[in-house]
Amino acid sequence: MTKKKVFYGTLLLFAAILAGAVVYVNSLMPIITGYAAKNLCSNVFVSGRDAKEIEDIDLNFSFIKFTRNKVDREEQSVTSSFLWGRSKAIFREGFGVTLIRDASEKELRNDVYAVDTDPGYRPDTTAWPLGDVVPDTLDTGIDKPALTEIARKLMSDTAYGGIPFAFVVLHKGMPVAETYRPGLGRDTRFLSWSVAKSFTNAIAGVLVQMGKMDVSEPAGFEEWKNDDRKRITINDLLQMQSGLEWNEDYGSRSDVNLMLFNAADMSRFAVTHPLEHPAGTSWKYSSGTANIITSLIRNEFDSDTSCYAFIHDRFFEKIGITDAVFEVDPSGDLVGSSYLYATARDYARFGLLYLNDGVFCGERILPEGWVDYTRTPASASGGEYGALFWLNRSKTFPSAPEDMFSCNGHDGQMIFILPSNDLVVVVLGFSHKPDNSLDFDTLLKDILETI
Repeated sequence: MTKKKVFYGTLLLFAAILAGAVVYVNSLMPIITGYAAKNLCSNVFVSGRDAKEIEDIDLNFSFIKFTRNKVDREEQSVTSSFLWGRSKAIFREGFGVTLIRDASEKELRNDVYAVDTDPGYRPDTTAWPLGDVVPDTLDTGIDKPALTEIARKLMSDTAYGGIPFAFVVLHKGMPVAETYRPGLGRDTRFLSWSVAKSFTNAIAGVLVQMGKMDVSEPAGFEEWKNDDRKRITINDLLQMQSGLEWNEDYGSRSDVNLMLFNAADMSRFAVTHPLEHPAGTSWKYSSGTANIITSLIRNEFDSDTSCYAFIHDRFFEKIGITDAVFEVDPSGDLVGSSYLYATARDYARFGLLYLNDGVFCGERILPEGWVDYTRTPASASGGEYGALFWLNRSKTFPSAPEDMFSCNGHDGQMIFILPSNDLVVVVLGFSHKPDNSLDFDTLLKDILETI
């Protein structure tokens, strides 16, 4: 082979590699720019955080940190660009932030959130836990000075790692520790990430309590009626044992990323996936599963307004949550996998509901036995997962008791519920794996030593 042929052969190989790289990077554009636009917009207009801080912390990784972001405060939107890619997210009162995907921005902005969100009580004059009035003198038997030092170390010294934004501890149902990163506070709405899945469990539970849902029944999607997917029950979905094919890899062009940042109808995206294993036989963590459940919830109502009002009236306001924003995708489905924004105290209230077996302020919100069902291990999960809650039966957190169960968010958003210790621990912030993880086991160990 002549040198000329070798040269042209090498040139062609290089061109092919370059073309492949361009095609792959192009496929990532909606994810890179969509992630930046959606998260920056929500954290600015829903959480009220500083845009520069969000870029320095929440967006400071991988390709995301190279995006160019424009915050338009007048129209309440964020446009993010990277190379030739571009995405836009808009804020709408009540709906939260929606990433523009296969939808008309004009039509989305014309939608009205016609839900009366007045709870009928004032949190600032109502006693905890329904409201925010906590006794000045409170003794639950916990070592409060030691707990205060733990809170200081967590927030000031970052002794436990990560970048914590908020920390709340309930003992015997009462707040015994509460601290925030400077610039954030009691009224700040914090992103849930996958903690939202556990809220989806609760909303399904309320429907079960009302007799509107039976978890043993098949999900019943039209697309599934002619194949083995027709055997998938709501229980299979809640326990993440649907058997549907799914890729939850957050660092690639995976199913979860395509759903969250490139799909206009997230539940429909998940529903169309084929069966990989027989229903109920294999456990696989799937954000798509949670969004399938929220579509089933939505289908129980004759209008979106009725659905959203139900969530506020029959769930949120019953447990003292008056200011949360559960965001929707362009189709109107709640993003039950990922996009809830609520205060740290609200997340603590949610944990208290499950600590008290689904009863809040003396009223049963969840069906009798629902919390036990939630904590029952999915058969193929190795004891690690129940129904949209994580379990500690396999001692994932060695310092915590086996009866602990938790709501876990992708960036270290956590609600730990410890029945044997009468504790709820909430930690919110940015604990991005693997290089910036918060040491939750040591934190739990230190908290338990204060009892």
